[in-house]
Amino acid sequence: MERFMGHPEESQAEVLRRLLEEAQGTEWGRRHGFADLCTTDDFRDRVPVSDYEAFKPLIHRMMLGERDVLWPGRIQWFSKSSGTTSDKSKFIPVSEANLRECHLRGGHDAMAMWYHGNPGTRLFAGGKGIVMGGSHAPFAEYPSTTVGDISAVMLRHMPFYARYFHTPDLSTALMSEWEAKIERMARTAVHENITNISGVPTWTLVLFRRILEITGKSHLLEVFPSFELYLHGGVSFRPYREQFAHFLPDPAVQYREVYNASEGFFAAQSEAGDEGMLLLLDNGVYYEFLPLEELGRENPRALSIGEVETDRNYAVVISTNAGLWRYLLGDTVRFTSLRPYKVAITGRTKHFINAFGEEVMVENTDRALSKTCLEFGASVREYTVAPIYMGESGKGGHEWLVEFESAPADPERFADVLDKNLQAVNSDYEAKRYKDMALRRLVLRPVPTDTFLDWLKKKGRIGGQTKVPRLSNDRKILEEILSGMEG
Repeated sequence: MERFMGHPEESQAEVLRRLLEEAQGTEWGRRHGFADLCTTDDFRDRVPVSDYEAFKPLIHRMMLGERDVLWPGRIQWFSKSSGTTSDKSKFIPVSEANLRECHLRGGHDAMAMWYHGNPGTRLFAGGKGIVMGGSHAPFAEYPSTTVGDISAVMLRHMPFYARYFHTPDLSTALMSEWEAKIERMARTAVHENITNISGVPTWTLVLFRRILEITGKSHLLEVFPSFELYLHGGVSFRPYREQFAHFLPDPAVQYREVYNASEGFFAAQSEAGDEGMLLLLDNGVYYEFLPLEELGRENPRALSIGEVETDRNYAVVISTNAGLWRYLLGDTVRFTSLRPYKVAITGRTKHFINAFGEEVMVENTDRALSKTCLEFGASVREYTVAPIYMGESGKGGHEWLVEFESAPADPERFADVLDKNLQAVNSDYEAKRYKDMALRRLVLRPVPTDTFLDWLKKKGRIGGQTKVPRLSNDRKILEEILSGMEG
């Protein structure tokens, strides 16, 4: 890790060289002349930036058993991720190289960072960890292919020695019925010395609540006194921090963020309190970064690792050892450091609000909501935001559906302060809100407990990798949730 931190450009050039060499005999490699590509500029000029829709027909052929399409050989495993604009789910190839050199190595790297900074840790000294994973199943059209959440794929391929340090057993961890799995996990965990948990905050909190119901304890440290570490990813941790502090009321407990997507394990937080995550530059992924003004252009100009700047938003473009080539990941990041390279996730290329030129990102709403909750002593389970389109008044706005864990005494005052805090972190929103000239104050609508969970159930999206979309540039998701409440 010190090598790629000290030589980032060279490490990335070597990754790209190996990827092109490995894949030059594939259908994609022959089509784009991989054998003749000598430089990163050649690669950038010859291979287009593409989204999932461009790869979908090729990936489907691979799922039906076809070999040498995007990556050498036949790929048996595919991670199932939340859907694109036209599909409920998308399927991402997970080659043996991608599993071994990216996903599993990323987990080892995250643990190496933890031990490097905490040499006195007893994380695995008689203790066990819980991974809030999903499930997998045969692909209906070709049962020799297996599809599932990336967490389930990683659990299935976990090294034998690592299983001694995790609970529950694999059959429970991979159950597809999520509510039954939570129940079994909770009843198993109360008899173990749990020192660490990994997973999406939403479902981890569901597990925490059930453990306390079973044990009758007031917080988790009464059940697990040796607890040290919570590894989280997938969504911002800011809205959940106060809830976790309630369940784990000891400042010695640490929280570390990891950037582990269906497509790869990309980064991990190396130091407590550092908002940036160290970008893993030798794990079989070649990174490029697309300035947001380039999104949607016919030939967008993406930047290599040596060309980026701090404090600018970029869309992530990846080429991987599973056969994704200049693939638009869908995430936006900003660099918090260049030596070494560290990133913070700022949102999704499709999860933002720019209905009125306000350019609000998830990072903005998370930060504003977290600050407001702190001021009011409130805490939030879930939220989503959508535009209110301009009516006869000629002014639009934002509507917030918020499920509180601990609600403020005065929701209208909370909305006032939330609106001001959002203006403080986003100058475009502030400009549109000036004297209510273009945007009126946001509308806050508290919703009952489990509103978002019920919506996810109806959508068939219960699982360890499932996340509630925070921002939408239209009202579809918000109206679906409201309709479910009325029904």
